[in-house]
Order: sequence, then C-alpha cells, then structure tokens
Amino acid sequence: MQEKGTISIHTENIFPIIKKFLYSDHEIFLRELVSNAVDATQKIKRLSSLGQYKGGLGELRVEVAFDKDQKTITISDRGLGMTADEIKKYINQIAFSGATEFVEKFKDSKDANELIGKFGLGFYSAFMVAEKVEIQTLSYQEGAAPVRWFSDGSTEFELTDGTRSERGTDIILHVNAESEEFLEESRLREILNKYCSFLPVPIKFGTKSESEPDGEDEEGKPKSKQVEVDNIINNTTPIWTKSPSSLTDDDYIRFYQELYPFAEEPLFWIHLNVDYPFNLTGVLYFPKVKKDMDLKPNKIKLFSRQVFITDEVKDIVPEFLMLLHGVIDSPDIPLNVSRSFLQADGNVKKINTYITKKVGDKLSELYKKDRKAYEEKWPDIGLFVKYGMITDDKFFDKGKEFVLLNNTKSEHFTLDEYAEKVKPLQTDKDGNVIYLYATDPGKQDSFIQSAQARSYDVLVMEGPLDNHFISHLERKLEKTQVKRVDSGTADTLISKDETIASVLTEDQQASVKTVFEKTITKPGMNVAVESLSPDELPVTITMDEFMRRMKDMAAMGGGGMSFYGSMPDNYKVTVNGNHPLINRILSLEDETEKSKLARQAFDLGLLSQGMLTGAELTEFVKNSVSTLTGSKN
Repeated sequence: MQEKGTISIHTENIFPIIKKFLYSDHEIFLRELVSNAVDATQKIKRLSSLGQYKGGLGELRVEVAFDKDQKTITISDRGLGMTADEIKKYINQIAFSGATEFVEKFKDSKDANELIGKFGLGFYSAFMVAEKVEIQTLSYQEGAAPVRWFSDGSTEFELTDGTRSERGTDIILHVNAESEEFLEESRLREILNKYCSFLPVPIKFGTKSESEPDGEDEEGKPKSKQVEVDNIINNTTPIWTKSPSSLTDDDYIRFYQELYPFAEEPLFWIHLNVDYPFNLTGVLYFPKVKKDMDLKPNKIKLFSRQVFITDEVKDIVPEFLMLLHGVIDSPDIPLNVSRSFLQADGNVKKINTYITKKVGDKLSELYKKDRKAYEEKWPDIGLFVKYGMITDDKFFDKGKEFVLLNNTKSEHFTLDEYAEKVKPLQTDKDGNVIYLYATDPGKQDSFIQSAQARSYDVLVMEGPLDNHFISHLERKLEKTQVKRVDSGTADTLISKDETIASVLTEDQQASVKTVFEKTITKPGMNVAVESLSPDELPVTITMDEFMRRMKDMAAMGGGGMSFYGSMPDNYKVTVNGNHPLINRILSLEDETEKSKLARQAFDLGLLSQGMLTGAELTEFVKNSVSTLTGSKN
C-alpha cells in the first residue's frame, strides 16, 4: 500500500488550534502525545471489559524514549492502534475527533465519557518541536494491517504499509534544530515529572546510555551497541483517586510530602469528591502559614484525568484559598485551558462555590469537634479564615461561626462571645461597642495597661491582613467600632458621659499649651490640653485611628490608598492638665527650665510610642541623667 495526499484542514477550526499551540510553551507537546497514548490504552482496557475486544491485553504501559544521535523522540503505546481509514479520518482531518464516534458507540456503557481523547488536536502539537513526524500503528481490529503515516509538517502526507507487529502506536518525532533541548534526558524527565507524574497508565521513560563495545564488524572494526535504561516515572493511583474511607492520616501526609518534599506537615486536609453537577476530585491541604512568612500562592495543581494542566488556579479556587496546597482534578476542564475559559465556564464557577463550602464545613467541623485543638491551630488557620471573610460575603456569614479573636491575655472568643464580653464596659455614650486592639503589644504596653486599668479588654491584631479585617468587621457588625489602643488616651477611646474636672484654669491651660508649642520642633505635632486622670501620662502622642489605618493600608499596597500614603504624618499631642508634672512646669519661673521639663514630658510621650530614636533618644537620656543628678547641661 502506498498513498499520498493532502491533509484536510477545516478552515473554521484551524485558527484556534494554531493560536492554542503557537502561544503555548512548546514543552506541552509531550503532555499531549503521552495523554493520547494513555487514552488509547484506557480505551482498549474498556473495550476488553465490555467484551468488545477478545485478545490478550498484555502489559499496558506507555513508553517514552529518545535517541540523541538520531534526533528522535518516540512515544509508544499498546492501545487501540489505528487502521489506514482511521488515520485518514483522525489525523488527516484535523478538525475531526475519533472520540465522538467512540463515545457514541459506547454511550450506554458506564463511564464511557471518561475515555474521550481528542487525538487529532493533540497530535499536531508534535509539529511545534519536530520537522518530521512518523506514525507506526497496528489496530486492535481483527485482520488489521500495520500502517505507516509520515509528514514533513506541510499539508502533504504519505500513507504506506507499516512495520509494527504488536497492537498499538508509535509516534516518532524528528526534532528540529530549534528544539534540540528536548533531546536532553534531564529536560524530558522534567516535563514528564511535571505533566505525567500521576497518569493512570504506567509511563516508562527510556534513555540511551553511552555506547558499549559489542564485538567487531565484518571488516574487523569495533562495533558498539546502545544500552537502554528505563524506569516507571509515575504513580498511577494517586491519593485523590481513592476513597477517603480507605486512607489513613499517614497516607495523606506521605502524599503531601511527595508533592512538597521540604514543607512542614500540613495542619489538616479536605478530600474533594463530587460527581454532580460536575466532576471533581482532589485533596486540599492547609499548610502551616505563620504571619511573618512569605505567602506564596500557586501551590495547588490542577489536573484533568490525572494529566497536569497548570498551577495557576485563580478562577477555579477562591482567591482566599490560593495559599492552600494540594491537587484538584476535573475532567470538565480541558487540557489546553485558557484564562478566558476559566472565567466564563459555568462548571468552573460551580467548582469555586463548592470548594468554598467544603472548606467552610471542614473548619466548622474542626471547631465544634475540639475547640481547644482548633484554638492551637488558629495562628495558622486565622489567615485563611480572615482572608475568606474579607473577600467572600457568603464565607463571612459561615465564618462567623468559627473565626476567633484573641486578646492580650491569650484568650479566644468568637464574634458573638466577644460582643457579649465587652458590651457592659466598652459601650460609648452613643451606644457603639468599642473594640480596642494592639498591633504590637510590646511597644504599646503602656497604652494597654491604661486600658486594662479601666477593665477594658484589648485584642491582638498583628497579622498581615488584620488592618483590612478590622475595617471589614466595622462594616459588617452593627454599632461596632474598632480602635487601636494607642489611637487616643484611655479616657477618650470610649467616650462616656462622665467628665473629669480640670485642675487648671483656662488661662493656665493656654499657658501650658504655649510652652509646649514653643518647645516642640517636630512637624505635624498638634498640641491640645485636656483634663484626664492624674494616672495617665503627662503627655500622650496619638494618631487618629482612621488616618493611621489608611496609611497602613497604603503601605501594604491597598488599592486607592496611595493618597493617604503620600500625606505627611500628623499626631495629636495630648497634654494631661491634671498631671502633677504639668503643675510643676507652671510653677517654674525660668522659661528655659519650663521648656526643658516640657521637652522631657514630650519625649516620654514619644518614647511610649516607639518614636524616640537616634540623636533625639541620646539627648533624652542625657537630659534624664541631668534631671536625676540635679546638674545643668
């Protein structure tokens, strides 16, 4: 048999194919061809199980081999094979897929839809790296003859008698000069490990070693032979293909270590398994994520029938879960998936919603089952929960059950529990419940102690998302305000109807204000004299809660916040008119001494906010020593 002809390309379908491959990484050619070989292998197994194929199956596997000298890569299988007519239909007519006929023929058989393999489309990815492609194939059909197909990448082809003696197909790629990187063992192994590590059919990777002596030829010259070394490179039954009831915790942890060899053990995991209204399996792991760690997304791997597609799962997985690790496998997502497909596809949206619900259910279950253990995990879990509540309204409603607030005493509360705890003492004169928080309890200790002296509770909000989470709580919770403990004095953070009488006259207050305004040279310091408890510091320096929060968000790169980030810092310098030190300043006759003491009081305020550094701190220490010793400097 010998036949030549022109490959039939349906114009309306060829351009998407060209675009799909032209702008993709060339390495996917191997994924496509190995996937086709796996499909052909699964089909023959299916036909055998249905009684449609009576022959022996033999060892079913796919082999990938390369010959650097001959510049060839060969992908072999013992699957269905093809007849000459099938090659004409499936290969020469690019736009036609044999899967359509196959599924129609066995549509009444369970799971037949899982065997769809768009051979024609995937096959032509070979020409991204090959200047010539050859097919040697023998169909499973009784009486079939072996066939050879050959093309140099143009629309011309040759169809002749083949040499294959066993059922199945060899695809031989004659690699072009621009793609010789794919003739390196390490590069091929890298691609196979990336895309084919969990394919359901064993993948044997064959390499050729250096030549070894093999006697002499007819002329007495040394002959050599190539020694083939091969091994199976994939796990055909990864954990997500198994029933959760058959798996132990150790099984899940071992698989996690297989995916992420250098990571700490995960906190817990969620096994996904749904077949309606879409097909989805997978395992998602919650890693240990400390607040000071570099948060790296794209750790979830997306598969389609155990073929790796991508680790950029942004539209499939909710944004707040992008920090999770693990795998998702859905046959409803095509191998050559595009961003526009993910954004528009209805199944993808359902998958996204399903994953959100499963995560919410799992967290709720953990919280209800063992709250103490949940609290211990909270430093790691909290980041995911808060991110989800900020970005997803439905998750916020669910998360109210298990989000925890922790205070400076290391106690944990749900939102409802905390509201009940602080309402009696931390409700202001307008009926607003005020939540106080610290971002750095060590640096803000003096403010925390002032609040606690009034029996106020102080939360710890030191995580990377807490600034946004605080603002979100204020929007979601009725009659609730959240204020940083150092954004005002303890008496002013929660406004009451109670007033503290001033020991100073109006003239004395004006005099004190003048002294401090003349003494303070730092810009952005606005002096106010107020009547506070004598137990408060003589001078307190605070930044308005709203302005501080906006500037913090701008520093984190919050959208639309750059305006606040560019604004100069402005602080309120609250002079406590009822403090004994202020009376002492007023009693001094020497203006220099007044200024010196006022400066000390101001520097103490800076020191309590961690704002006294460098030369100013050195000067403060000198002045303090001078004051203590009674000397003058």
